[in-house]
Amino acid sequence: MGDIALPSGYKRVDGRDSAFARWLRRVPLKADAAVYLYNGQPKRYQGAQYAVLDVPVGNKDLQQCADAVMRLRAEFFYDRKMYDRIWFTDNNGKKYSCPPGADRPRFEKYLEQVYAWCGTLSLEKQLKKVAAFKDIQPGDVLIKGGSPGHAVLVMDVAVNSSGEKIYLLAQSYMPAQSIHILKNPMDESLSPWYKAGDELNIKTPEWDFTQQQLKRW
Repeated sequence: MGDIALPSGYKRVDGRDSAFARWLRRVPLKADAAVYLYNGQPKRYQGAQYAVLDVPVGNKDLQQCADAVMRLRAEFFYDRKMYDRIWFTDNNGKKYSCPPGADRPRFEKYLEQVYAWCGTLSLEKQLKKVAAFKDIQPGDVLIKGGSPGHAVLVMDVAVNSSGEKIYLLAQSYMPAQSIHILKNPMDESLSPWYKAGDELNIKTPEWDFTQQQLKRW
């Protein structure tokens, strides 16, 4: 993922959660940039993605938008064997924790349970609001809870000498599909990077967010 080129004059920043930022940059990209659904069929709309992450989708219609965000956060801690840090809550505040020392099949089964009981509404409650959008960090989440709701993950952030920030976003969607880096429909010359400016609305290919919807673990 770190192979995605930067615009001239920018350099990547790790932010506060530097270990997660570096891990996200190491997530590999697939050679095939097409997005596929959980059933192996190509997604009808292929205009949203710049690249596709080499991350499991599963063969059930479960790993959708918030689920993809939770998958990447859980994979980060799983790789580090920090099982006690892998937990998510449902809408009622019930906590779902990863079994200590879980092997890969057990980990995948645990994630399916999370996907079944947790979603945009519960994840929005679990995350903390970011006071200022210009403080955007790798690993942050743009999220609108509800039905419908949506969530995308800030995969990378870079800054130039003037302090201007740009960032990358990744999503899954409905039905469950490949996690992919989003194009920037607001600025094709900057795409897939987005500028963290004064705009109140962030328009992505399949959802619009506001700056107030930026949250953090």
